[in-house]
Amino acid sequence: MTQATESRPGADAPEVNGPPKQSRFWIVEFYSSAIGKKWVMALTGIGLMGFVFVHMVGNLKMFLGRTEFDHYAESLRTLLYPILPHGVLLWGFRIGLIVMFGFHIHSAYTLTRMNHRARPIKYQSPRDYVAVTFASRTMRWTGIIIGLYLIFHLADLTWGFANPDYVRGAAYDNLVASFERWPIAIIYILANIALGIHLFHGGWSIFQSTGMNNPRYNNARRGFAAGFAILVAGINCLFPIAVLAGVVH
Repeated sequence: MTQATESRPGADAPEVNGPPKQSRFWIVEFYSSAIGKKWVMALTGIGLMGFVFVHMVGNLKMFLGRTEFDHYAESLRTLLYPILPHGVLLWGFRIGLIVMFGFHIHSAYTLTRMNHRARPIKYQSPRDYVAVTFASRTMRWTGIIIGLYLIFHLADLTWGFANPDYVRGAAYDNLVASFERWPIAIIYILANIALGIHLFHGGWSIFQSTGMNNPRYNNARRGFAAGFAILVAGINCLFPIAVLAGVVH
């Protein structure tokens, strides 16, 4: 007597595998992760912080007079000349800043989207972090203000079409002519206050994004973030105030 064998639907069907997953270049894979985006945001943030600091130090030459300031502005255009053509290295720096700025915005935006998808319902807990203060809650808006301010700043003092008294190559006179208009001076002051708020939270977050967030160093991190933000924003606000007060003319 032969024992009947129970048949199961699909038991003899061959296993079907989907198409092999295409592997991506490791740097693309890294940037697609939350950790990668945090590192990119931190590194581009460090680069941009370095730029605003150097830019602020260079602009202090305004207090030395027209000759020194114009010489400083021209020296930026002649970096490594005649090894490189006139202005090439300066444009290389500008392109690098644009790339950093773009990656900084994109990583911040996509990381926020990832966090919202992972935690659609917001929660609050008592935490002794600067990350839950006014600076962190307004990062999106201060970032937008800084972006708009950057476009206006270029139109005012680099391209010149937002400054009716603009003269190509006359960096000192262009700066003074711009800041003598009190509405423009107020725009610069308010924009730099927004920059200071953004730098404060950004300076704090850099350590957290790169894993250097030991609670023992919270006071040092807070001190660095506050000191850097106050220094850069404070001196930047001093430039239009000095012109309006007649100290620079």
